Amino acid sequence: MGNAQKIRMALAYKGMTESELAKSLGKTPQAFNQRMKTDKFSTEELSKIAEIMGASYISQFSFPDGTKI
Repeated sequence: MGNAQKIRMALAYKGMTESELAKSLGKTPQAFNQRMKTDKFSTEELSKIAEIMGASYISQFSFPDGTKI
């Protein structure tokens, strides 16, 4: 699952639209929609998106033995 799909799921959970998120990020809805199509977001952008939605963004590697990096 890509980041764009995760963002859409989080938006649905929060009852927020892509347009509202775009405006909160200081981007136009059209520009944000293009970013969603390319699905290219930096870790910093994902953290900011999470913050706007009242969540936290966690990026990690999880190994079968329980190790998380």
